[in-house]
Amino acid sequence: MSGEQKSKAKTEQAKGKIKEAAGRLTGDERLEAEGRGEQVKGDARDAKEKAKDVFKH
Repeated sequence: MSGEQKSKAKTEQAKGKIKEAAGRLTGDERLEAEGRGEQVKGDARDAKEKAKDVFKH
């Protein structure tokens, strides 16, 4: 399950970067902020999974 969560984190980060870039290109501040939010969510999920790995070993 940990691998699945790590994959979700990377997907969220990538989607967030795409949304942020699209928002920046089109001048859509809402889309840009939404993208940053998704990146933060992905970063948090990634950090949680890394912490789980540390305590597993």
